[in-house]
Amino acid sequence: MLYIALALFIFALFFFRKSSSQRNEAGLPGGRIIYTDTRGWGKLEKPLYYSALELTGKPDYLIEQNGKIIPVEVKSGRAPEAPYDSHIYQLAAYCLLVEKCYDTRPPYGIIHYENRDFAIDYTKELENSLVDLLVEMKRDEHKKEVPRSHEQAARCAKCGFKHACDQSLA
Repeated sequence: MLYIALALFIFALFFFRKSSSQRNEAGLPGGRIIYTDTRGWGKLEKPLYYSALELTGKPDYLIEQNGKIIPVEVKSGRAPEAPYDSHIYQLAAYCLLVEKCYDTRPPYGIIHYENRDFAIDYTKELENSLVDLLVEMKRDEHKKEVPRSHEQAARCAKCGFKHACDQSLA
């Protein structure tokens, strides 16, 4: 009986270490995972939605930590010197969705790159900037022509609208 108990203990310890290692690789802080949009963990979660801004999103992870909910966005590439504005706004959108859907404001969110993490404070200034951007995007949705917002040929090459764009750089 002692050998069975010892074997079960070693087995549990192995899975605990493996789980801890996977959590660290994903850039997840300590806390309870309450939402995940990664296919490897089972069924996909329902998207978060905020009707007032017609905003929908599926963060990679939501971690509940000391009564706060922290969104985590996982990026597959290596980290830039500083996170791209588009990644910051994506994370800010998840913070806004968490606030509206869970009725609790995240103090920050995390962008996890292959080799580095960035904790981004969810400030009122970031929230206001996000809302301004969303309003501008909604307004542009009804325009017949919207000028390209960058000078990067690589972005154009990967764009799903390059076949219909008269401003393509690729």
